[in-house]
Amino acid sequence: MKKIRIGSGAGYAGDRLEPSLELIEKGELDYICYECLAERTIAIAQQSKLSDPSKGYNGLLEYRMEHALPAAIKNKVKIITNMGAANPESAAEVTKQIAEKHGLKGVKIAAVIGDDVYEHLDKYQELKIWETGKSLKELDGEIISANAYLGIEGIVKALEEGADVVITGRVSDPALFLGPLAYEFGWDKQDYDKMGKGTLVGHLLECGGQVTGGYYAEPGKKDVERLWKLGFPLAEISEDGEGTLTKVEGTGGQVTKDTCKEQLIYEIHDPENYLTPDCVADFSKVSFKEEGKDIVSISGATGKAETPYYKVSLGYKDCYIGEGEISYGGPNCLERAKLALEIVKKRLAIQKVELDEERYEIIGINSLFSDEATNYDEPREARIRVAGRTKKKSDAIKVGNEVETLYTNGPAGGGGASKNVSEIISVASVLVPKKDIQVKVVMKEAE
Repeated sequence: MKKIRIGSGAGYAGDRLEPSLELIEKGELDYICYECLAERTIAIAQQSKLSDPSKGYNGLLEYRMEHALPAAIKNKVKIITNMGAANPESAAEVTKQIAEKHGLKGVKIAAVIGDDVYEHLDKYQELKIWETGKSLKELDGEIISANAYLGIEGIVKALEEGADVVITGRVSDPALFLGPLAYEFGWDKQDYDKMGKGTLVGHLLECGGQVTGGYYAEPGKKDVERLWKLGFPLAEISEDGEGTLTKVEGTGGQVTKDTCKEQLIYEIHDPENYLTPDCVADFSKVSFKEEGKDIVSISGATGKAETPYYKVSLGYKDCYIGEGEISYGGPNCLERAKLALEIVKKRLAIQKVELDEERYEIIGINSLFSDEATNYDEPREARIRVAGRTKKKSDAIKVGNEVETLYTNGPAGGGGASKNVSEIISVASVLVPKKDIQVKVVMKEAE
């Protein structure tokens, strides 16, 4: 029975590179998938594209491709990634240039496009927003991005056209892994049992090191070996959709029933009805069996017909958060920290700063002194943090400013003040009919 080996190269936009290179070199892979696109990440990428039309892809694309692409071609591993973010075509062009720089003539790089529906939002103004229950036209904030969670259609088409690298924008995370399985095994898109099984594989792999012990470890309760050398996961899957999860021998971390169980329920609201663009997956009867050290078999997933809608994630300018921090050390520091918080709170009221939310908190204890100096009945250091959420940047700036003025206008012994203002891009979700969206593939070839 034919088998395919797929590795996880990343679980988020800024993930480590070394574990993926180790997978490419030692994992005997057919494919490696870099999942690098969270909900807000694409909105931030759209902002980048607005300021420079050649940008908008993942900021680590060049770095990853410079190292991973030559290794992947050498080891006959195909790369699939959503690092295209808001600009898959530009990402594909950059990757083509990197291939040519390394003399990789003939390498084909595909860009999957069609997820960006920003230009068509006018006709969706009456759609209901999941998070608020209100219509889209009532959304309070400037929309800067609108991207549909596509399924495997574009990925499969790109592979059929001979792509060595497939770069997408917004697709569902499991689709990155389900796509090559469906292509290699010739699965019918209406075979929902297979779609469900492949979705499970994708869901287990999509977060990278989480399933190999990262985000799982808890000292004394769930100890994990050598997290600093954490190996990323790979799956060996047969054409019936069953298979095993493992990692490269000798790497840190672990693959066990428990690490798999925790990843299985990660971000899953209803295990019987996990909505994806390609199927409604059913994970309620999934089972894991440890076949050996760091080898776990996976089985029992199935699925049902997909819905006629794509989820569209909207990024919009929501508000600003202003914050400031300062530390107080030595005897009576806790009381001085409390006084500092009271001063800032009253100062912001005097200035009539309009805050939708505000926090006044003591966040640091005993970090200024050595271990030998911390065995006291009272803390020897306390750091305060003040944060406020507001619609106006000018008000957000005042939050940090008032913390900073504690240097000379507050209790004795303040130091290490910092301040920051962040523009917050929030996310809203609507459902758009699939029939409205056309998925296309643009192919580039290194010369």
